[in-house]
Amino acid sequence: MAICLCLGLVAAAGAQAARPESPFSLTFVAPERYTDAESRFGSGPTLRTTIGELERIFRDLAARTLRPGQSLAVDVLDVDLAGTDLPGAGPTAPRLVTDATPPRLRLRYALRERGRVVLAAEETVTDVNFLLRARRGGASALAYERDILADWFAARIGRREPPRS
Repeated sequence: MAICLCLGLVAAAGAQAARPESPFSLTFVAPERYTDAESRFGSGPTLRTTIGELERIFRDLAARTLRPGQSLAVDVLDVDLAGTDLPGAGPTAPRLVTDATPPRLRLRYALRERGRVVLAAEETVTDVNFLLRARRGGASALAYERDILADWFAARIGRREPPRS
């Protein structure tokens, strides 16, 4: 099962004139199989909440990073949130975050400029030193994930750096 969230302008059913395609598309591929995107113990966010928050993060970063003439398609293949659930701690309990539990997101993406693919790859976005950095995301939900995705957007989309082998 894939959940597709296409952001920006989309053609409405029954519209007489075609609208331009969105410069950003995001697909969550088989989210029910993600490593750690929802609480297994009733002590954290649901899968729907996690996907909604990730969608907001991606949309915000794409809006700030994509330049005119660029488009980006991202498939989220796996999610492993920072930290671990605390069994029995309740639905609003924070996750136990240690340096051994960095966030990891496996992505497949294609960046196009004027219709031509300029960068495409599949990679795992993570940072084992995520606790050593000053967090830009504050205390919001998925702040660690937002930080590593902000770095990824700056490198891959902003500077068009290919992933390391």
